[in-house]
Amino acid sequence: MREKDIGLILPEFQSFIISRGLAAENKAPFFALWVKRFQAFCANSSRDAGDGLNDFLVYLGSDGKTADWQIEQARQAVSIYLAHYLDKENLVFKTEVEPVMDKKDAILARMKELLRIKHYAYSTERSYLDWSKRFFDYMTTVRNKNKEIESEDIKEFLSYLAVRRRVAASSQNQAFNALLFLFRDVLRIELGAVGKVVRAKRGIKLPVVLTVDEVKRLFGAMSGKILLMMQLLYGTGMRMMEVLRLRVQDIDFEANTVSIRAAKGDKDRVTMLPIFVKEGLVEHLQEVKAVYEKDLALGYGEVYLPDALGVKYSSAGKEWRWQYVFPAVDLSVDPRSGKVRRHHASEKIVQRAVRVAVAKAGIIKHATVHTFRHSFATHLLQNGVNIREVQELLGHKNVETTMIYTHVLRDMSSAPKSPLDGLYVE
Repeated sequence: MREKDIGLILPEFQSFIISRGLAAENKAPFFALWVKRFQAFCANSSRDAGDGLNDFLVYLGSDGKTADWQIEQARQAVSIYLAHYLDKENLVFKTEVEPVMDKKDAILARMKELLRIKHYAYSTERSYLDWSKRFFDYMTTVRNKNKEIESEDIKEFLSYLAVRRRVAASSQNQAFNALLFLFRDVLRIELGAVGKVVRAKRGIKLPVVLTVDEVKRLFGAMSGKILLMMQLLYGTGMRMMEVLRLRVQDIDFEANTVSIRAAKGDKDRVTMLPIFVKEGLVEHLQEVKAVYEKDLALGYGEVYLPDALGVKYSSAGKEWRWQYVFPAVDLSVDPRSGKVRRHHASEKIVQRAVRVAVAKAGIIKHATVHTFRHSFATHLLQNGVNIREVQELLGHKNVETTMIYTHVLRDMSSAPKSPLDGLYVE
C-alpha cells in the first residue's frame, strides 16, 4: 500500500491522536493502519475489541513476517485506540477540571495505566507517580480539597520546591515533566503558557574524573562481581543501568564488542569489550549459568522481555541467551506482571559497594559509579582518541555533551602563573 493511501485510513482517528500528542504526525497513518487491521481481526474472529489486543499481537507474531518493532508499534496503536479513542467523548481538552482532589487514587491509577500504555520505563513510572502524589499532598495544604485545580498550580508547586524545599534543578525539571504528563495526558487540562515555562537550569558542572592511579587504587578495594562490573564500566564507558541490563547475547567474545540495547533515548550502540575482563567474564558467566539451570529445575528461569518480544517469543524469556549477565541474588515478583523472576542486580547495592570502596581506597573525590564513565571518556581523550569516536562510544546525541570532558583535560602547566608565586622571586 502506498504511503499516500495509508494517510486516508481512519482520518478521524489520525486527527485525534495527533491533536492530543498521542503520536507524531508522521507515525499517525501507520498507527491507523494497525488499528484497521485490528478491527478486521476482531470482525473475522468475533472477538470483542476490548479483549482482543493480546490475541491480535500473538496473531501478528505467528506469521513470522512481522518484525518486533512493528508488533510494538501495533501494540501502542491499538492500546491508544482502546484507551483513548473509543472513549473520546470524555477526553475533550479543558482549561480547568471539576474538583479532583477527592479522586486522587483513581487519577493516579489512570496515570499508571497511561504510563504503561506509552511504554515508559518502570523507574520513570515510579518517579512520575511519586511527584504527582507530592503535588496532591501539597495542594491539600494550601486549599480546600474540593476546589478545582488549575494549570497555574504547576508554577505554584515548582516555586514551593525551589524556594521552600530548595530542591536541585534536576529534581525541579523531573517534577515538571511528571506534572506535565499528569495535566495533559491524565487530567486533560490544556496548559497554555505554563507548558512553555522556563525549566530550572543548572550551571555548567565539570564531571569528577579519577586519575589512572586512583582507578587502580579503587579497583584494589573491590572484589568479585562488583569489581567486574566496575571494570566493565571503566573499560566500556557504559552507564550503570546499561551494565546491569546486559544480556548474555549482548557480549561478543570473538568480535570483542558489547551491544547496548535500548539505551538512553531508546538507542542501540556498540562499544569495545576490554580484553582484560574477558577471562573473568567467562568464569562469571559459568557461575551465572549454574544458577540459571537450578532455577529452570525449580520451574523458574524466566527473565523480563520487552513487551513485543514477550508476545512474539513467549518462551524466549527462559532461554540462556536472554539471561542477565549480572542477575540478582534472589528471585523476586515482577511488580507489573506478578510473575516470579530473577531480575538484574540492584543498582542500590552496586552504589553502596562503590561508596564503601571509595572510602577504603582513601579517595577524597566525590566518586560514584558514574565517575567511571567520566574517567573512561577523559582518559580516551588523553590518549588521543578523536572526540567524535568518544561521542559514539558514549552514545551522546550531540558532540557538545562530550565536549565537557575537554575542560577536564586542560594542562594546568600551561595556565597563567599566579602572581603570588612570582612575588618574592628575585
